[in-house]
Amino acid sequence: MNKFSTLGDVLAARRESRHAVNFIDGENIERRQLFGDLYNRAAGLLHHFQKIGIHAGNEMIVIVDSNEQFIDAFWAGVLGNIILVPIAPGTTDEHRSKFFRILAKLRQPGLCTDSVILARLSAYAAANGLSDVIERLRPATVLLDRIEDISMPGKISPAGADDVAFVQYSSGSTSEPKGVALTHRNLLTNIGAITNGIRLDATDIALSWMPLTHDMGMIGFHLTPLFCDTEHYLMPTALFVRRPQLWLAKASAHRASILCSPNFGYRHYLKTFKKENATTLDLSSVRIFFNGAEPISTALCVEFIAAMLPFGLKPSTMFPVYGLAEASLAVTFPPPGTDYRTISVKRSGLTPGTTVECLANGNPQAVTLAVVGHPVEHCAVRIADDENRELPALTVGHVLIRGENVTKGYYRDEASSLTAISAGWLDTGDLGFMSADGLVITGRAKDIIFVNGQNYYPHDIEAMLEQHAGIGLGKVAVCGVRAENDATDEVLAFVLHRGDTGEFLPLAATVRKTVNELIGIPVDHVIPVTRLPKTTSGKIQRFKLADAYLQGEFSETMEKLRGLAQPAGNAEEIANGTIERELKEICDDLLKDKAIGVNDNIFELGTSSLTLAQIYERIEVIYPGQLEVTDFFDYPTIAELAKYLESRLKAAQA
Repeated sequence: MNKFSTLGDVLAARRESRHAVNFIDGENIERRQLFGDLYNRAAGLLHHFQKIGIHAGNEMIVIVDSNEQFIDAFWAGVLGNIILVPIAPGTTDEHRSKFFRILAKLRQPGLCTDSVILARLSAYAAANGLSDVIERLRPATVLLDRIEDISMPGKISPAGADDVAFVQYSSGSTSEPKGVALTHRNLLTNIGAITNGIRLDATDIALSWMPLTHDMGMIGFHLTPLFCDTEHYLMPTALFVRRPQLWLAKASAHRASILCSPNFGYRHYLKTFKKENATTLDLSSVRIFFNGAEPISTALCVEFIAAMLPFGLKPSTMFPVYGLAEASLAVTFPPPGTDYRTISVKRSGLTPGTTVECLANGNPQAVTLAVVGHPVEHCAVRIADDENRELPALTVGHVLIRGENVTKGYYRDEASSLTAISAGWLDTGDLGFMSADGLVITGRAKDIIFVNGQNYYPHDIEAMLEQHAGIGLGKVAVCGVRAENDATDEVLAFVLHRGDTGEFLPLAATVRKTVNELIGIPVDHVIPVTRLPKTTSGKIQRFKLADAYLQGEFSETMEKLRGLAQPAGNAEEIANGTIERELKEICDDLLKDKAIGVNDNIFELGTSSLTLAQIYERIEVIYPGQLEVTDFFDYPTIAELAKYLESRLKAAQA
């Protein structure tokens, strides 16, 4: 049994520890904060929460960029028995829209943020008829960048084991966000199971770039190390995106033993990895490399291990796992210290209720899947059919979980709770089967799209296109498809179109631009179709479109579109002035697969948010502090951005 009843007990027990959480904000910028200091800082911030009327049992939204500020706000809420509602700030209007949708689900919450984020939320509110909502929130808002004194502690309000500690909203886009209510008992049960499952102790060192608004980032790489009195390092996700090589360079320098990443992080790192630049890299201290948070690419596991073997990484460190916020993070782990397992099965035999057919590796009909181990302590897993009947081993069905680590329901959302939980079992929404070596996840029961470690919902993107791209209701279908060796989904948009193929090109450009600007992901292909397959009740059958795409049914249409498409602009046109030339050189280097002219809209080219962040990082090196990533949305061409940057520089010199 855990010796702690609440997270507050954990923090109090660490007041005399000599271990710390370390905040990495750059290659040479780190700040070490002893666990004991966390308590004092949180108590001081709690005073400011209580001063604006946020007390035990109230909700507090936390939306900040800084990891250090997030940690302070989180523990202030814990010490005051305040229900924390963490939300990722993001850079797009979709992120801001999600904030207001979540806000509508709460009672009378407080808001903990900073002046810049509040200004952006206020601007979005003014443009969308929500100014009154922001104004009502202002009296209960704490701006962390305005607080200078935290010397006066607030009143500590001990929580009970079954009080809600925080509400975890999903990381992806969803028109109706569901908040997973996690109690202190849920969290501590799972944290104890994680600790035992990887044999974590005070001699380990953990390092993570995962966002603290994500369960892997917060529960896995802050709460669990604190629970074990383990030194740990937190790197901002945006820093990893801009400078992926810094991730393992810091792991090497600090002798980290526990790390993590979903597929996209491994892929992002390998894209810029050069063996000749890694002469000092030493990964011999690493014993666990968590691989989870999205479907696991076994091919990428092989590639990453092969690339890192010369630098001391052991194959047994790769640790494919399964978990979700509803379980307070972990559901299944493999045995630590063993090589990860895979299973090859016939890809056409993975429908629910089907017994899988095992095939030899390399068989063209086989798909190789990761085995993610057996249930962690205090958590049970069951594979069931549509009628909730348990299925035998090697039979594909719905993955159900239960245990003291599993949420009792979604916050203030009885309908969703009743849908997800039946007879004590929670339906994860995933499909899988049990093998001799443990659980295997085969896919999603719903059509979630995975891009760059985030999940996106097709119906949201479709609704956005209907609203912002002038596409009629029910005339667009969005889905994700993934080739076996790819680490992320291709995003496809199918649009109803019965005219000439050439007339479709402007609409395709509008679709790409709209999704890229509002959500920040590229649409890989926009495909005209004469009909959208639907069920008898009118629901679009996206899987049929995805299957048809994979079978090559749209290849001729796509080839015709490519032939008709004119170059995005005159990519060879001469850039005017030093700034414009510099920006074009940066874009040409990072958009090697796209010909970009100085007057081309960067979003219509399908530029991903990752590439956008890398472009920004390059500009920041030359012109530090002059731009924000959000400026790309206002000045989406090289010419416009150069003109704006020039005006900023002139104003700074005046």
